[in-house]
Amino acid sequence: MAILHAPRNVLLTCLALAALSLTVVAGNGQPTIAPQNDAPNPYRTIDDWATLPTGRTWGSTGGVDMDRDGQHIWVAERCGGNSCAGVDFDPVLKFDTNGHLVASFGGGLMIQPHGLHVDPDGNVWVTDAQGPDGEDPQRDGKGHVVLKFSVEGELLMTLGIPGVGLAGRETLDQPCDVVVAPDGTIYVADGHGGQLPGAGVHTTARVVKFSSDGTYLTEWGSHGTEPGQFRTPHAIDLDSSGRVVVADRGNDRLQVFDTDGRFIESFYQYSRPSGLYIADDDTVYVADSASSRNGQHPGWEYGIRIGNLRTGSLDVFIDGSNPEGVAVSANGTIYGAVVAYGGALLKYVR
Repeated sequence: MAILHAPRNVLLTCLALAALSLTVVAGNGQPTIAPQNDAPNPYRTIDDWATLPTGRTWGSTGGVDMDRDGQHIWVAERCGGNSCAGVDFDPVLKFDTNGHLVASFGGGLMIQPHGLHVDPDGNVWVTDAQGPDGEDPQRDGKGHVVLKFSVEGELLMTLGIPGVGLAGRETLDQPCDVVVAPDGTIYVADGHGGQLPGAGVHTTARVVKFSSDGTYLTEWGSHGTEPGQFRTPHAIDLDSSGRVVVADRGNDRLQVFDTDGRFIESFYQYSRPSGLYIADDDTVYVADSASSRNGQHPGWEYGIRIGNLRTGSLDVFIDGSNPEGVAVSANGTIYGAVVAYGGALLKYVR
C-alpha cells in the first residue's frame, strides 16, 4: 500500500517520502513519485456488454454515471465518432445493467459531450467541451455549455452561452465536467486546453461555482502548477464532507478544496486523472486514460486506481484498459467510459 498525502502547509512527512521514493521537482515544488502500477487487480473486464441500436457503433465515450435508482447507467457518447456536429444520433444514453438501451436524448444539441453527472434529484447534466471552429457551420451556435436535463430528456437549464467560448461570469470555455451538491450548488470544471502546446496564463483553467438556479457565485483557479492552479481540470466530484475534489490531469494530481475554493491538499499517487468517482465512504476511483500514451506521464500505466481519500491509500489498480470516465454501482460494479480507440463502455466485476 502506498500513501502520498500533501497537505497545504506541510509538503510531505518523512514517512511518505520513504514509502514512495519521492523527490521534489526544483522550480515548481511539485513532488514526483515512482510509478504506482503494482497494486493488486481483483477485477475482470467485460467488453461488448452494452448494445447500441442497429446501424450505430460506439464512438468516443467520455462521461458515465449511475442513475439514482441504482439499476441504470447514463453515458455521454459522441455519436459514433468524436463529435456530434451534424449527426442526428442522441448522445445521452441510458442502459440497464444487462446492457439494454432503454432511453436516449440530446440529439442536435451539442458538439462534444464530455462529462456527465446525475444529480441528487436524478437530473442528468452534460458538459459540451467544444464549440464553433470557424469552418464547420454545423458547430455554430453550439458548445461551451453545461446542459441540465430531466430524466425524460427535457432541457431544464443551460449554463454558458451556446457557441461562445469565454471564461466569464455568464460564459464557459470548454467545460470538462460538472457536479451538483446535495443543496443544489453547482460546480463546473472549466477549461480543456491546459495541456496543449502554447497553453499559458491566457488558458482557461478554473472551477466555477453557481447557485441551484444557475446564478454565478464565484470561481477559483488559473493555469499553472502551483496549489490551486490547474493544467486541465478534467473531472470534479465531492467527498463525504462536501469538499470539492478536482482531477488536475495535466499536473498528474487530485486537488482538494473547500466549497469556497480554499486549497486543502493534493494527492499524486492516483496517476494522471481523467475521470473521478468518490463513494460515500470516500473510496476514490480514478480513471487514467492518458499515461504511457504519446509520451505522457512516462513509467505510469493507464487504468483505474482505487484508494481512499481519508488515508491516501492506493489499494487496487485495474490495468489493461484506458477509460476516461468512471462510475460505480451500489454492488461495486465499476463502469468505464472509453474515449480512445473507437470508444466503448466497459464493465469491471469481481
